[in-house]
Amino acid sequence: MTHPVTRVLALLELLQARPGLTGVELATRLEVDERTVRRYVARLADLGVPVEAGRGRHGGYRLLAGYRLPPLMLTDDEATAVVLGLLAGRRTGLAVGETATESALAKIQRVLPAALRERVGAVEHTLDLTSGTGAQARPAAETLLTLADAARRRLRTRLRYRSWSGGETDRELDPYGLVFHAGRWYVTGHDHLRGEVRTFRLDRIALATLGTETFTEPTGFDPVAHVVAGLSSVPYAHEVEVVLDTTLAAARRKIPRSVATLSAEADGVLMRTRAEHLDGMAAMLAGLGWPFTIRRPAELRDEVRALADRLTHQADRR
Repeated sequence: MTHPVTRVLALLELLQARPGLTGVELATRLEVDERTVRRYVARLADLGVPVEAGRGRHGGYRLLAGYRLPPLMLTDDEATAVVLGLLAGRRTGLAVGETATESALAKIQRVLPAALRERVGAVEHTLDLTSGTGAQARPAAETLLTLADAARRRLRTRLRYRSWSGGETDRELDPYGLVFHAGRWYVTGHDHLRGEVRTFRLDRIALATLGTETFTEPTGFDPVAHVVAGLSSVPYAHEVEVVLDTTLAAARRKIPRSVATLSAEADGVLMRTRAEHLDGMAAMLAGLGWPFTIRRPAELRDEVRALADRLTHQADRR
């Protein structure tokens, strides 16, 4: 927290949450001296927010009795959108930090009008998602913001990274992009320690520091494709190659990049992926609705036949 305006707003938040804090206490929380606290109080007064100070060394600061900040001006749709976004982030792992979502929800609920607060509270208590990985480790907000800034400005970044075994290494990374995939945040870019493009989990980055040296991203580099391809190299039981009788554009609309790699060929679209269970792959192919040709593995043909037999049996039931 370094910008004066940020500290003034933080002071206002403290006065609402903990009225009566002394100048010393406020200075400690805001990481400034008491003289600066008095200047921030004067700034609030200039903005029309009356703050009264208690007499004596131990007198505390508080908002003037009876003063209330105006309610947050959100329509029902806007408030619902904000709450849904926060809840989805908490449930899916998209959120950062351990308590950021809860504190943000609490702040929004505190300033909403009572009727609207009850309605959005009902959303929080009744909403559930069919999938979510929110229990996984979440990256620090500062890490996410630093890497996003570095990728946008093309600045080399110094990382302290913890491997799966717990060992830490210091690295220099040219971050090409951030990707949220399967409940986790990743950054991909050129790792100068290994001399190649690598992918790192953000929740394992202990420290990220912006450098001053710039870099040039390779032309046409796709961070999502690289991350998905790297994660798909984790061993599975079967490597799958199927030619779909459709166009590349149509295939991309139905098959996410997180599921398979797609490339155009003369006789259709080649879909490459890995699968642990071939019966699920057979069901996926049937659900796409396009003619297809299985290149490998041969066992996938047997699974498709078995699925056809099961469906025929179901269709003949009386």
